[in-house]
Amino acid sequence: MSRRTIKTWFNSGDPWVWMTAAAVSISVIMVAGLLLLIGVRGLSYFWPADIHQIEYRDDQGRIATVIGEIYDEEQVPAARLRDAGISLPPDQELATRYLIKIGNRELHGLDFRWLLADHMVSDTLPAEVFVAERREWGNFYGYLVGVKQGGRLVDGDAWQALAPRLERARALQDEISRLEKKEIGAINYQLERLRLQRRKLELAGEDTPDKLAEIEVERQQLQQHYQDLQARLNQLYGDIKRDSLVARVADGSEHELPLASIVAVHRPNALSWWQKSGLYLDNLWQFVSGEPREANTEGGIFPAIFGTVMMVIIMSIFVTPFGVVAAVYLREYARQGVLTRLIRIAVNNLAGVPSIVYGVFGLGFFVYFLGGNIDRLFFPEAMPAPTFGTPGILWASLTLAILTLPVVIVATEEGLARIPRNIREGSLALGATKWETLWRTVIPMASPSIMTGLILAVARAAGEVAPLMLVGVVKLAPSLPLDGNFPYLHLDRKFMHLGFHIYDVGFQSPNVEAARPLVYATALLLVVVIILLNVTAIMIRNRLREKYKSLDQ
Repeated sequence: MSRRTIKTWFNSGDPWVWMTAAAVSISVIMVAGLLLLIGVRGLSYFWPADIHQIEYRDDQGRIATVIGEIYDEEQVPAARLRDAGISLPPDQELATRYLIKIGNRELHGLDFRWLLADHMVSDTLPAEVFVAERREWGNFYGYLVGVKQGGRLVDGDAWQALAPRLERARALQDEISRLEKKEIGAINYQLERLRLQRRKLELAGEDTPDKLAEIEVERQQLQQHYQDLQARLNQLYGDIKRDSLVARVADGSEHELPLASIVAVHRPNALSWWQKSGLYLDNLWQFVSGEPREANTEGGIFPAIFGTVMMVIIMSIFVTPFGVVAAVYLREYARQGVLTRLIRIAVNNLAGVPSIVYGVFGLGFFVYFLGGNIDRLFFPEAMPAPTFGTPGILWASLTLAILTLPVVIVATEEGLARIPRNIREGSLALGATKWETLWRTVIPMASPSIMTGLILAVARAAGEVAPLMLVGVVKLAPSLPLDGNFPYLHLDRKFMHLGFHIYDVGFQSPNVEAARPLVYATALLLVVVIILLNVTAIMIRNRLREKYKSLDQ
């Protein structure tokens, strides 16, 4: 190929097209690879793993037994192990070791331990070994010896005796949770409301005997209801302690586990592929719909999903009208001059400000200034305890609304600029006012661009973590921002968030090895939530685009 031909080829622009296509392809492959990595490592966590019984030689040369799951495998330099005092053949360069999840934390103190392949004597998969998922202390591995009811061993097959009693214990635990969180929680909420109502009357000087008597009568009724529920709760706590199981662990000793502390019991080695698939789907559902346990390293993440979606919805309610109004003013009403150009430059620059700066602003302005003044004006009876003068989901949503406001303004302005001038002139010629032209013609035609700005805002806000740590997100929220207590939507409450949950589990967990798969699973779920929110907005945008396509042409 001659030099002139190469120059002509470059001047045609084809190389830049190919380079752009290559860059886009590489980016798509990298994103797909990242999602695949997160998906494989996150979703594989819920598959029922085989339980190994491994016999090995300890440091004294004696044969010991360990029961657990093989969690990881790695190759390590043999010289490093020899320096640590571990005996290995002198000519061996690499040694294989396995990370075993042994559970039984109350017995061993740790959930995991490393075993060298060179020290392993045998590795079997006994069908009778079981794993018990517990509410505390993590998993328990062992062999079922028997089932106790009221302190006495139950005759007959232990597994047949265990199933109905475990189901009974789970039903009792669900009833206890319902009473504590819903009914007793509602009573405590009403009692606190009465206390604040009485304090409000005292501050206003309206605490007459008649009004105080009404409050006292209602309080006595709630107290009586509370005592009835507490008696029922005490009875349930007594009933749930009735049953337990006896298990034999790796060292041959037997231990008794109350069924009240057990979530589920399985024998993975005895399950078929179809049974494991059903258990896998059940584990996935429990992860999505359940509540966290064990410092967020076990259980589900439903409160984090709920908090993330609710925060994004509240943020969208605030950012959309303010962004549209600002864009309409800049494009349709403001005089186009130096000042307007400076404002546009400032808006564009705001999009590049680090998010933690918005968090500091939200903490200082929304929480301390605005929330503190709201408490002094409207909630003096609750002082000095803050109501809105503390981080909550409202202030978190407003902070992210300010963070994403430039995106909505820019996208809306671009949509307004693309609307042909003759459409405005035609509307005005038919007798419509400028406001009517904007409200009935211009803004509806720009709605696809408004939705584009909202899509970009949701994509950024849903994954933000740094500002939320200052204005409302917490490690574990005792109750959801939405419940059955008036006014039902509690904007002053703190909430959980998927992004912060990833940070907390991955970097603040006391059990890093156990929490690592949950980091991948939660990250995958966060991506899925963002995709679903964006797909919903994209569908709305596409319908609006089809609706106003003929007018745009």
